[in-house]
Amino acid sequence: MKERIELFIIIFGLGVFIYIFQSYFNTVWGLAFLCTLMALYLMISSLAYNYKKRKLQKYPQVINEDYKPFVTVMIPAHDEEGVISSTVANILDMDYENFEVIVIDDRSSDNTASVIKELEKKYEKVTALIRDKDAFPGKSAVLNDALKIAKGEAILVFDADATVERDFLKKLVPQLEPKDVGAVQARKVIRNKDYNWLTKCQSDEYSIDVHCQLSRDSVKGAVELRGNGELIKREALDDIGGWNNYTITDDLDMSTRLHIKGWDIRFCLDAVVYEEGIIYLYPLFRQRRRWLEGTIRRYLELVGPAFRSKKISLRARVDMMAYISEFIMPLWCLMEIFIRCFKVLAKDAPPHMLYSSIFISCVIGLGFFSAARYALRRYDNYSRINALKEAFMTSIYLLILWFPLELFICFKILFLKKDMRWGKTAHGLIKEEEENIKREQEKVNN
Repeated sequence: MKERIELFIIIFGLGVFIYIFQSYFNTVWGLAFLCTLMALYLMISSLAYNYKKRKLQKYPQVINEDYKPFVTVMIPAHDEEGVISSTVANILDMDYENFEVIVIDDRSSDNTASVIKELEKKYEKVTALIRDKDAFPGKSAVLNDALKIAKGEAILVFDADATVERDFLKKLVPQLEPKDVGAVQARKVIRNKDYNWLTKCQSDEYSIDVHCQLSRDSVKGAVELRGNGELIKREALDDIGGWNNYTITDDLDMSTRLHIKGWDIRFCLDAVVYEEGIIYLYPLFRQRRRWLEGTIRRYLELVGPAFRSKKISLRARVDMMAYISEFIMPLWCLMEIFIRCFKVLAKDAPPHMLYSSIFISCVIGLGFFSAARYALRRYDNYSRINALKEAFMTSIYLLILWFPLELFICFKILFLKKDMRWGKTAHGLIKEEEENIKREQEKVNN
């Protein structure tokens, strides 16, 4: 109920502000001012990243070879019998001495539990944890159950389809050593990006996120965990009381709660975790719906404690405000155009006022397109022409996906019941499709 009231106040207040003040001055300038502040902040953070990069080239980071904490790797699995064995085998091949692996079956309806038990028998480092069918739902509850038996000084979380290079932990662990650092996030990469248009767009989306994360890291802002490939200090976990069982996005909720307690989060570009991109539209829509809903609910619940906290840094606080404005801006933009259309149709405003709203919306789109192109050039090494094509395609993809989703999530929070379903993504679909194609070809040949 608290989240509903807060969101209603935000939406109603924004709508009233736009409707009333349009009668006295052009509120497009307010939207333009907000966008200018966001662009300025992005420019400052990008310059900070370039400065940090040059500084590291001149004075490379000194790695403490003696810092090798015992790491507990947690791999939650729900109906993952097709991929979990290969994932565990890949994780066990990491070139790091001190670690254990806890594989958790979360009430699977397939043979995942049996596969995990066999992995426990096969590998000395693997512990199987089978949750009861009536256990509390949600990924957070899964990880909290595993935390009770974990021996690690640091906890590393992977998705059931994750794959990494052998030196993954050697690159990630040193970033966790500073006393104020509570967690480190690895770079996520779509390994099947060339499968179809959707996976390509997801890969580009991840590259844009990498740019944002690195920029936030450069100014010591509110870097966020991304669930897959997150390394968390046990001391920090204990400080915030573990994962929040009542959130649908465990990683985002934990990120904010760590910042509230004064813990820093770092982003490691060199440590890469590969995951499977979603190849169908509906599962992608469902996953992004969960991400966006978790993001909005997280801020509705924690923005007050975040700004009241005396431990959170000023940089993280400002960075958090800039990030929140990303969700206010689409609502403002849509309301601006909708109210303008209403007033023009009612002949309460001249048509050119509507044109100015549409123009500023196009400017916002152009700004995002430029940022996408920049990220693709920097992190995926695209040529200028290919970067333009990919940035345009990805901008359309995000416009189609995120704008309707934000409206839907606002409606859901206001009028529908919150559910704690994991909403997990199906893995191994590519392998399954390839096997189906192979069987069809065999039938034709025979």
